[in-house]
Amino acid sequence: MKNWQIGSGFVKEPKVSVGPGINKDGSATGGVVIETTNPTESQTVNVRGTKRIRADKKPVKATWF
Repeated sequence: MKNWQIGSGFVKEPKVSVGPGINKDGSATGGVVIETTNPTESQTVNVRGTKRIRADKKPVKATWF
């Protein structure tokens, strides 16, 4: 027996099983409906963690489009 064959019997090949919602080729089936925001409206949110840096100590607002 060669030196590299000593530990080869201890490691077994993993058993691959296809989970629920997955085709044989690996693509997903079904899914969940995701709510998206309106692209014509913008959202304004407070940016966290900038109060220490700023001289006026007021919160920073960011606008997401």
